[in-house]
Amino acid sequence: MTSSTGDRTAAPASGIARDDSEGMDYLTSLPRRTVTVYLPLFCFLIVLLFPFYWMGLTSVKPNEELIDRSLNPWWVVDPTIAHYYHLIVNTDYPLWMWNTMVVAVSATLLSIVASVMAAYAIVRIRYSGSRWVGGMIFLAYLVPPSILFIPLALVVFQYGLFDSPMALILTYPTILIPFSTWLLMGYFKSIPYELEECALIDGASRWQILTRIVLPLSVPGIISAGIFAFTLCWNEFIYALVFISSSENKTVPVAVLSELVEGDIYHWGPLMAGALLGSVPVCIVYSFFVEHYVSSMTGAVKE
Repeated sequence: MTSSTGDRTAAPASGIARDDSEGMDYLTSLPRRTVTVYLPLFCFLIVLLFPFYWMGLTSVKPNEELIDRSLNPWWVVDPTIAHYYHLIVNTDYPLWMWNTMVVAVSATLLSIVASVMAAYAIVRIRYSGSRWVGGMIFLAYLVPPSILFIPLALVVFQYGLFDSPMALILTYPTILIPFSTWLLMGYFKSIPYELEECALIDGASRWQILTRIVLPLSVPGIISAGIFAFTLCWNEFIYALVFISSSENKTVPVAVLSELVEGDIYHWGPLMAGALLGSVPVCIVYSFFVEHYVSSMTGAVKE
C-alpha cells in the first residue's frame, strides 16, 4: 500500500515538472530561436529605427549629395553640420523649441491636475451614474480634433487669444483630459478601498486622502498620463497651425514645415535636422520614465 501510494503521488509530481520544463522547449534550438525571436526583433528594430537613421543621414548630407543621384543614397560621403548651424543661427528654431516646451509643460500640468480630480471623483467617491460619467469622458476622447478645432477657434477669437501661447495651453486639455482621466481611473481602481476607509475612520478629509494616500500610490499612473499628454502636446499640429500665425509664437511641428519650405522648394537638410532635434526631448522623457510608464499601463489595463 505504501509503495503504490508513493507511486500515485510521484506520478503527478513528475508530470507537473515535465509540463513546466516543456513550456519553452521549442526555443532551445538555434534555428527556432532565429525564426521566432531574433528575426522578428530584427525586423521590428529596422522599422523602428530607420526613420531616425534617415533623418540623421539627411541632416548631415551636403546639398550637393542630396541632389546627386549617382551617389549612394544610404550613406554620406562628406558629412557636414551646416544644416544644423543654419537651423540654429539663421532661423528662430531655439525660440520655437522654447514655445513648444512652454506650451507642452503648461498644458500637461493643467490636464493632469484636472484628470486626477475627475478620476478620483468618478472612481473613489461612490455614487450612482459614476460609470456612465466615466464612459462619457472616454467617448469624448474619440471625437477627432479636426472636428473640435472649429468651435474652439470661435472661442479663441472671441476671447482675444489668437496668436498667443495661451490659445494652445487652454485648448490642448480638451484632447488630453479625457484619455488621461480614463487612464488614471484604471489605476485608481487598483488601490485598495480599505486604505481610504481606514483614513475616513481616523477623521481624514477627502482632500487629505487624495494628497496623502491616493497620489503617492498613483505616481506611476500620473507619470504615464503625463508622458502621454506631453507627447501629444509636443507633436500636435492642427491647433498650432490654426491658432498661431506669427513666426515667433509657432511651435516646432508647425514652424519647421511652414518656415523651412519656400513654395515648392524643400530645404531637406534643415527640415530633417529640425525634425531630429525636435524628437530629442520626447526621447529623453521616455528614457527617464519608461519603467513607470510600463507599470502604470499594466495597472490600468488589468482593471
